[in-house]
Amino acid sequence: MTQDIGDLDGLVRKRIRALRIAQGLSLGDLAARAHLSQSSLSRIENGQRRLALDQLVTLARALDTSLDQLVETDAEEVVRGAVMDHGLDSLRWQARHSPDTTILRRRLTGPPPDPSRMRAHPGHEWMVVLSGTAILLLGDRRYRVEANQSAEFPTMLPHALGAEGGPADVLLMVDRAARRGHQDRAPE
Repeated sequence: MTQDIGDLDGLVRKRIRALRIAQGLSLGDLAARAHLSQSSLSRIENGQRRLALDQLVTLARALDTSLDQLVETDAEEVVRGAVMDHGLDSLRWQARHSPDTTILRRRLTGPPPDPSRMRAHPGHEWMVVLSGTAILLLGDRRYRVEANQSAEFPTMLPHALGAEGGPADVLLMVDRAARRGHQDRAPE
């Protein structure tokens, strides 16, 4: 996948902000952890200051992630899984990645939060909509995922879930790294 450097720059800035918010850190908190001034961090997040490699390394450490995950370019890919087997009362999907997963069932009752409140965290998620229609905000993109459809994505891309046209029941499979991003969350 080819990615324009401006797109990558914007994506990294969004990840920094989303990770900061997801961890409940203020600009001042993260700035102190990264040994930056609060105004410098604000300008980095808002695109008013050039991203320097040494600052990215420091910010990645302060956000408890790796530089690789912070600048990962294939994170925009959404893979919709196909139904592998189905019967009257069962469905089975094949996810591309796996071993150490946690399964979460969520009932989504409202629209996704404002894009400025999207979350990012290390890890990988796979979801299937059991009923209703879910809306997946992923970076700058919006996906409608209907009953019996699935989506798979790396969670370093800022993301949020909501429902469209009524409640949606969603089954999420998250890896060990993504599990931590869900532990403090109240059901949506």
